[in-house]
Amino acid sequence: MVQLYNCHPFGSQRIVPTKQAPEVFCCGRDSVFVTCAGGCKVEVFNVGQELCHPLCSFNTLGKVVHMSYSDIGDYLVTIEEKNNISSLRAYVNWRCQTAGSSRVSVRMIGLQLESLQSGISKDQMEIIEMPLSDSPLCLSCCPVRGDLLVGCRSKLVIFNLKYTAVQETAMLDFDRFLVLHISGMVPSQLCFCSGHIGVLNDLEVLVFRLNSEPPKGTKTTEAETLSIKGGKQGLVVAASHPLECEDFVMCQRPVELVGEDCQACSIVVTPESTGLSMDAQSHVIYMLYRRFSPDFTDGFSVESTRLHSLQLLPMYKTGNHFLATDTKPTTSQKEVSSLFCFFSMPHAGFLYTLVNAVELISVYQYPERSQQAVLTPQFLHVITSNNLQCFTVRCSAAAAREEDPYIDTTMKTCPPVSLDVCTLRMQLFIGLKAIQHFNNYVIILTKADVEDMANKTRNTKSSASRKASSVKNKPSSESEHGWNLYVVSTTPTLQLYKEMVEYSKRYETMKTYGSIHLLSEAHLLLRAALINPDLVSEEKEELMAAFRESCAYLGDCFSRLDTKNSHLALPYYKMSCLSVSDVIERVLSKDLEEDYGKGFMFYLKHSLYEELDEQLSEVVALKVLQIFNATEPSQLPHALCSPCMTNARPQKAMSFLKTLEASGPSALTSLTKAAMALKMEDLQAYEAEMQRYSEMQLLYGFLEEPRLIFTRRDREVIPTEMAVHFRDTLPGLLVAVLVTFHENSKISLKEAESFFKALWNKTGEDDSPQMLVDFWEARLSSYPPESILQDILFKLTSHYVCRICKPQHACVKSLKSPEDLRNSCSHFGVISPWITKMVSSEPVSCAACGDLMKLQSLLCGPSLDIVSFLPFLDSIPDSNNSYLSIHLICATRLLNYEGSIERLLDRCPEAVTLYAKHEIKDGSQKL
Repeated sequence: MVQLYNCHPFGSQRIVPTKQAPEVFCCGRDSVFVTCAGGCKVEVFNVGQELCHPLCSFNTLGKVVHMSYSDIGDYLVTIEEKNNISSLRAYVNWRCQTAGSSRVSVRMIGLQLESLQSGISKDQMEIIEMPLSDSPLCLSCCPVRGDLLVGCRSKLVIFNLKYTAVQETAMLDFDRFLVLHISGMVPSQLCFCSGHIGVLNDLEVLVFRLNSEPPKGTKTTEAETLSIKGGKQGLVVAASHPLECEDFVMCQRPVELVGEDCQACSIVVTPESTGLSMDAQSHVIYMLYRRFSPDFTDGFSVESTRLHSLQLLPMYKTGNHFLATDTKPTTSQKEVSSLFCFFSMPHAGFLYTLVNAVELISVYQYPERSQQAVLTPQFLHVITSNNLQCFTVRCSAAAAREEDPYIDTTMKTCPPVSLDVCTLRMQLFIGLKAIQHFNNYVIILTKADVEDMANKTRNTKSSASRKASSVKNKPSSESEHGWNLYVVSTTPTLQLYKEMVEYSKRYETMKTYGSIHLLSEAHLLLRAALINPDLVSEEKEELMAAFRESCAYLGDCFSRLDTKNSHLALPYYKMSCLSVSDVIERVLSKDLEEDYGKGFMFYLKHSLYEELDEQLSEVVALKVLQIFNATEPSQLPHALCSPCMTNARPQKAMSFLKTLEASGPSALTSLTKAAMALKMEDLQAYEAEMQRYSEMQLLYGFLEEPRLIFTRRDREVIPTEMAVHFRDTLPGLLVAVLVTFHENSKISLKEAESFFKALWNKTGEDDSPQMLVDFWEARLSSYPPESILQDILFKLTSHYVCRICKPQHACVKSLKSPEDLRNSCSHFGVISPWITKMVSSEPVSCAACGDLMKLQSLLCGPSLDIVSFLPFLDSIPDSNNSYLSIHLICATRLLNYEGSIERLLDRCPEAVTLYAKHEIKDGSQKL
């Protein structure tokens, strides 16, 4: 389905002031090159802001039948005929002709330039002859590297562009780099871009690329390649030339082959290195083959099926680049991120993407038979006999996805590649013959029979019964043909974007597909302009501002929808860089009645769930509560817990929450009401809400909305007002909540540590506040997975060692005693009687927190890796029996019984018997 709009992508048009009818023309950079019928001369016209004026002219050595201009290297290459012999020539340094210089030198490639030193001059044009064994039929210049591809009847020849320094002058030259023998197809048109080659004839298209590495699984020798080539050639002859007899015409069926399947086609391409390059041998990798069947309804002709306008279009990565200017040598820094292939039938065009995967992304249906088409990053321009048509393209959408595979997320998005194409304009011209494009200009050639056109107009106005055999006056020879070469400027991107936005407002009130479609077209138009590597910073800033505006418009459209694509409001609003307040104001200004779209609600919920620095004003926050109360009351607790809603009035929030609770009470609603009561300093209401549910139900409520306890900002975990209140009044509940959060992956160990340190940052505690130790102990009691078990054990043992080595530390009573931990957690082992006997004769160390007993219990348990604990022994003295017990437990775990008994005999002989009874087993009785 093709959408038809009536925008104005074409601006002013100028006439190229040629004096004779143009026969061949091409364009590039700032110039148009024209050769007239029967002439051996090239006229060059400069395309300025207002007029096209002659720049220079120079003679050719023969009649030009085809020519092409390369922006890289600033050279013109031609196929010329003289005495029925075709030749290939390149015209270099032709701009010196603008200064009136008539000096011209002719040389052949492959010669030593040093031998031409006497004839070198900076103000002379050079004609480089490129001899070929076969007559050249077509050619193409690579827009990325400036290399040249020439097509002959049975081979393709690649010439590499190079610069050679001679007498402090950089001279442009070519190397015959590679010869590609092609069988089964005679090329009528070529395209060449960054190692990719497209070949076209009347009914077939082949696209392949050159690679220095052979394709996987290919081990074919040169002899085998030649035999395969020879074997297939016989089949090719039979297929390419259908058997013709008196009664039958046989032709092949249409086919499309992609990737490795292209090997099944009847065309064989065999590379032959010239030996002049030091590069590795090139290999051919097939990418796309497509064959069409001729339509013989109008007789034995392929005119209704003949292919034309083959083109490879590169799109570049956004980044640093430099384009060659004039004839100064340079290396192009453009990096191709996407490559597209286009070719056309008379009534349909086909656009493929080639980089990551060969895929057909668009098919263009023309209302009339096309003459020629040209593809640009923003549009497809097609000419019929009397119309210049402008279609939108999907290149920027495909390029965006190839450069960023994660573009379709909640943070960013792009209109789909499958979006319906549309026609922006059909502009009338008479007798269109050819079209080319460069920069912001479309060059079109018109040749029309003036008298026939006048008669056609009169016939249209006359009655249908008028006979076609009416007598016509024969035109004079002077006015028999009319022709013009037009330079049509394309509308600046920002101007056309604004027109498309205004046009889309016709559909705005109806919430139809048309508004979104046209705004998506405008968005892709800006994307294509921003991908252009030649943008200047000022223009880029204007385009970026328009790009953000287009994202806001698309966000508005999707916010009002209730379809499966309504979620796209979120990424488009994100890319618009609008604040949440700005978006709310935009939506409320357009939706006067309380009928908020699904897309807007999705955006609002998702934005309030994010950890944003933005704080809504009291008025906007109240409006948000009203929106949720009217549409989704169940989301009120989640909205109130958002950092954005800090300025929401708690009295209003309580009234909305009471209404919600009346319809369906829940622990989350009560917890949110308790948080609002704390804000209002109403402790009585807070206590009432907290006592309505059991601790387990409250834990489930906190699990639904962790932001009641903490929020995140710049990767930091910040306790809430409720968490601070729990620290002083319900520490056990707070620790249980954090354990629940960690068990359900709502918070990490590192974040939990930051949370407790932030909660106690004003109490003068050491690096590990007691509540954090309580959290580690409680988490250990809940049996964490092995992946974090050793981490928690290491943190606990580090803390215990630090405490017992500092007897003067401020002791804080822990939530669980050593007995509680031993009874509730198998990771804490039973302390042996000999250990109790050792420490019983000394004052109890750290009686309040019991760190010594906890450490002894952990060392006696089955989970702690004793080897990992050994480095801590260096910081634990053995000056008393309490410290010595730690050393002996480790030695015993390492089966060093004899040494342990000797130390006990010296320090605590009364514990030796108990040690022997509990530690020395049958295998060690000899001790």
